[in-house]
Amino acid sequence: MIDINLIRENSDVVKENIKKKFQDDKLPLVDEVKRLDEEARKMQVEGDTLKADKNKVSKEIGNLMRDGKKDEADKVKDEVAKMSKRIAEIDEELPAIQDKIKDIMMKIPQIIDESVPLGHDDTENVEVERFGDPVVPKYEIPHHADIILNLGGMDKEAAGRTSGEGFYFLLGDIARLHEAMIAYARDFMIDAGFTYAIPPFMIHSDVVTGVMSFPEMEAMMYKIENEDLYLIGTSEHSMIGKFKGQIIKDEELPIHMTSYSPCFRKEGGSHGLEERGLYRVHQFEKQEMIVICEPEESMEWYNKMWKLTVDLFRNMDIPVRQLECCSGDLADLKVKSCDVEAWSPRQQKYFEVGSCSTLGDAQARRLGIRKKGENGTYYLHTLNNTVVATPRGLIALLENNYQEDGSVTIPKILQPYMGGKDKIVPIK
Repeated sequence: MIDINLIRENSDVVKENIKKKFQDDKLPLVDEVKRLDEEARKMQVEGDTLKADKNKVSKEIGNLMRDGKKDEADKVKDEVAKMSKRIAEIDEELPAIQDKIKDIMMKIPQIIDESVPLGHDDTENVEVERFGDPVVPKYEIPHHADIILNLGGMDKEAAGRTSGEGFYFLLGDIARLHEAMIAYARDFMIDAGFTYAIPPFMIHSDVVTGVMSFPEMEAMMYKIENEDLYLIGTSEHSMIGKFKGQIIKDEELPIHMTSYSPCFRKEGGSHGLEERGLYRVHQFEKQEMIVICEPEESMEWYNKMWKLTVDLFRNMDIPVRQLECCSGDLADLKVKSCDVEAWSPRQQKYFEVGSCSTLGDAQARRLGIRKKGENGTYYLHTLNNTVVATPRGLIALLENNYQEDGSVTIPKILQPYMGGKDKIVPIK
């Protein structure tokens, strides 16, 4: 949510930003907010003036009654009654207008960074840099579901019986490898100086609307029936929500934390679920990182964060690239975002394994995350980034370490988490 002062003082900037995101249908919202805000401010002034006048005039009634001027006192009483009626009307109407302004403001996108490339959707995202050489072996790489099945590591049929489509059982060494990646990501981030956390896996609706836009919420979140609780789609939701309504002290900044959680997503819409494999599912696990910092430090942290994900995948010998998200691919709360994509030797292309975003003060403004400064309180900046999300990270690892005999070599960095095992071999 942007600062309403920007609409008051420079609404053209807000409109130009909407155009850059190709959301021209939202342009009328800016004028609507401006009109309602002017109405609300006039009403606020009227109400404050009436309350001051009422207090002043009310004092005259006692004096008039004491002087025996009952008729004059009655006239003043009538005047006070009219004031009270209008004050009551304002007290009822003003909050409704303010709520309407807030609802509309929640739909107006955050001002994107000037470095964001312009584009309509993810097909116009821009490759920035590659890390590691993508290799295509001379032998065929099977679909990751077939690799896992040959290693005795998955049962989607049983998961269908227990939970339905979009769920899975991971078994044996594949399940262990899956957890080895998460454990290594945890230790990697702790070594990078981040504080480790395991957050709540359910959050209230006011936290949900604080960390994401309504369309995202509808597309992603599972609602707990008859409870004001949602299953998290990523631990960023809980971790940013942890600081809701807080005044952060100077010595606490920057806050940088890494968190583990299962994640739950509807995965509806055009993408749908992947029937055979594990790329798009309802449930997965993830190691996440979040930062809360001073506004002037956010872009520096942004670049540190996505590079950490690159380093983690390169430590597992997986080639990756950084892809800059274009304006039309940015969610409304994001100032700037990039994806880290891993190389798929089977498909001979890259696919998304992580996403890094700076949201400016959008989440902080919605949730009330502030710091006291010399000129009063101000909103801090929030950032988030995927360290590793499995099973997508697992897919990248399996494809890039698949051998012609059907075995999968385990990267050296993960071998201590696998009891020293350096290879997973097909079951007989």
